Amino acid sequence: MEDVGWAVVRVGAVWLGLVLALIVVPSALGVSLGISEAYMWVLVKTLEWATIRIERGVKKPRPQMLKTPTANGIIERDETPMEKEIARLHRVDFEFSDIFYFCRKGFEAIVEDEVTQRFSSEELVSWNLLTRTNVNFHYISLRLTVVWVIGVIVRYCFLLPLRFTLAAIGITSMIVGTTVVGQLPNSSVKSYLSELVHLTCSRILVRALSGTIRYHNKENKPQKGGICVANHTSPIDAIILTNDGCYAMVGQVHGGLMGVIQRATVKACPHVWFERSEIKDRHLVTKRLREHVADKSKLPILIFPEGTCINNTSVMMFKKGSFEIGGTIYPVAIKYDPQFGDAFWNSSKYNIVSYLLRIMTSWAIVCNVWYLPPMVREEGEDAVQFANRVKSAIARQGGLTELPWDGGLKRAKVKDTFREEQQKNYSKMLVRNGSVGSLSTGTESD
Repeated sequence: MEDVGWAVVRVGAVWLGLVLALIVVPSALGVSLGISEAYMWVLVKTLEWATIRIERGVKKPRPQMLKTPTANGIIERDETPMEKEIARLHRVDFEFSDIFYFCRKGFEAIVEDEVTQRFSSEELVSWNLLTRTNVNFHYISLRLTVVWVIGVIVRYCFLLPLRFTLAAIGITSMIVGTTVVGQLPNSSVKSYLSELVHLTCSRILVRALSGTIRYHNKENKPQKGGICVANHTSPIDAIILTNDGCYAMVGQVHGGLMGVIQRATVKACPHVWFERSEIKDRHLVTKRLREHVADKSKLPILIFPEGTCINNTSVMMFKKGSFEIGGTIYPVAIKYDPQFGDAFWNSSKYNIVSYLLRIMTSWAIVCNVWYLPPMVREEGEDAVQFANRVKSAIARQGGLTELPWDGGLKRAKVKDTFREEQQKNYSKMLVRNGSVGSLSTGTESD
């Protein structure tokens, strides 16, 4: 038994030494030995082969999916505005058949609404040899089955232990490093060491995800004293961005592993964590953000204005609070490639540990990051209009669908104000047409 124990220890020491020498140290120094590039080349070739095998094996060709997420739906929606849909109101008075427009919209929402489908995993064009995406692809061959089995062995017996080791090293280094740096007095040395710890640990964590990230337009990177806003798909969004620069983050307080990391990092860097349900926290956050932006020597603030994770197909309503602070906004668009792994975190279905397990057993995390030109609030533009303008820019650059709905609908019911807005629009049409006046006159004469 002692010999077995010593053998296990020696194997573990060799494993850890190889991981440190070939991955951790090079990634901490920002150097690549070409291992990730070789792995991605093999992976791409394998998935291309699998796609060709499926297309050859399927007798009836599958229709090519459109690029827009709505192509995945089962309803072909008519986006005609209410005014044009009920245009006859400009000629006649109210008719009972006017309710058909609202009934149709209601049936569409019941069968397939635009909101809840944004909180489920994105559909793929072809099978990527992961179990989750095999539901819609019924063609099976012996070769594909063998390749899938080999993929399961590679992902769970090699990649998972490797990624778990890297993640443990990265998270432990982050917690220990920020805790130690946090004990230093506020100075330029503390700021430098804090940035170094965040940047180094983020690089290690990106390697733990087999991350392949392409950063575009680096001349537009957020500057100190500014506010960086980005669309939100996953908690790893912050790691993806921190891999290329440091930020002071703003976000909701979490429990568990996320909470431990938050409490440790805030000691070394002026992150702002708040409880969304506490009104006092909101006012305190606004005050701290204004003070942070006023100091041009501090790191740019990183905010995800959607307030929740969306499934990499859309951009939903940006909360206006981030755009009332003032200062320069640096928009960033993040788009993941779902062919290699599903980065979306459905927080109402998976806790952070379960989510990380799904990520670490996927093939890789591949994404593009675009730094957009800085934007400032124009004269006469309110915070909501400014937020919508920034959201539109991010959606266009990332190839995402722009939706007006609040991401908070993931957990809450639709506010009465949304329904009342439709009622007001309809009543304005009646008033403009004179129908309300004629109805009231007829009532008085009776």
